[in-house]
Amino acid sequence: MKKGLSDRQKQTRSGYLFLIFPIIIFGIFTIFPMFFALFISFYDWNLLIPDKPFVGLANYIELFQDEVFLIATKNTIIYALGVVPVQTILSLFLAFLMNQKLPGRGFFRLAFYLPAVTASVVTSTIFIWIYSKPGLLNYLLSLAGINGTDWLTNPNTALLSIMALNVWSTSGYFMITFLAGLQNIPASVYEAAKIDGASAWTQFWKITFPLVRPVTYFVVVLSLIGCFQVFDQVFIMSQGGPVNSTTTMSFFVYINSFKYFRLGYGAASAIILAMIIYFVTVVQKRYFPPEPY
Repeated sequence: MKKGLSDRQKQTRSGYLFLIFPIIIFGIFTIFPMFFALFISFYDWNLLIPDKPFVGLANYIELFQDEVFLIATKNTIIYALGVVPVQTILSLFLAFLMNQKLPGRGFFRLAFYLPAVTASVVTSTIFIWIYSKPGLLNYLLSLAGINGTDWLTNPNTALLSIMALNVWSTSGYFMITFLAGLQNIPASVYEAAKIDGASAWTQFWKITFPLVRPVTYFVVVLSLIGCFQVFDQVFIMSQGGPVNSTTTMSFFVYINSFKYFRLGYGAASAIILAMIIYFVTVVQKRYFPPEPY
């Protein structure tokens, strides 16, 4: 007589049934586009031309001879190197403050986190007005006797202005992440350190910072990936200008794919961007692991 399925087998089968739909969605909208992008990067794939000849590595060779792509790469690296350290330090500082027993702590937590849940289209539109010549920032500077500029049309300040917006809008999110890590540190550790005479600064460097290292790793990885993929603020606030001073790699991919309809060329630049993100992540894993060796 054939035996029925055991409870464990039934649970396993139910688990796989629940996984089927997410796996299908992930395959259709993530795995397939990745391989399709890699495939068309070897073709002169233009939406306006029926003929799509195979060109091999020609798109990749052209990329490294394209001045705009090289500028976009430089801008993206500058953006990441400028935003990530400031964002991480500010988030940790805010989390440390919000972990103290301060009056109105709940309100300030909400206030710092609110930009993270506000649509980037909304915040970018608001900051266009703030950064404009008659905007709020120049008005505040004029009170101190400083003559401001039109921040988004000045090649020297446009990228820095978008970087500042990114720091402001995402620090609250990472603050919550750090706050969760800080609250997992046992209070008894700090009490023992105080008994031993450790100062607040010593407690931070010897206790707090090492114990939130996994959270710091998580924050830096997400922040780097986000910086290398920055697009929406650039698209809304500057369209890559002036003089390509805010053109990033993601915006370069968009322009070539959906404005010039050179999908093969845009896909090749997207593959290069993915390789850079992978390389940076591997280097970070090697030299700044979540746990010390």
